[in-house]
Amino acid sequence: MVDQNKLNDSKALESIQKQLNHLANKMEQTQIADYVQLLNSPRKLIFANLLSGISRGVGIAIGFTIFATTILYFLKMLGALNLPIIGDYIADIVQHVQYQLEGRGY
Repeated sequence: MVDQNKLNDSKALESIQKQLNHLANKMEQTQIADYVQLLNSPRKLIFANLLSGISRGVGIAIGFTIFATTILYFLKMLGALNLPIIGDYIADIVQHVQYQLEGRGY
């Protein structure tokens, strides 16, 4: 009877040990320790957030510039086709954009 209890206790402890190792591995994969260290150091957290914000802002600015340039290029191509109504409208848009880029007002 005593041997049976020890065997059951040993299996239970082994199962708990496996689960604990699995949990430790998962926590290590998610890098919770690094995250906690970052939260405990406000300067590092502020610097990391500032750097990521600047990077995101620069990326958005570059992406929008490329997108707007592409749209203007296609509008100029459409304007060159001399379509009756659309061509005049597109020419006005391109002209307004060029005035703004040159720094002149309306």
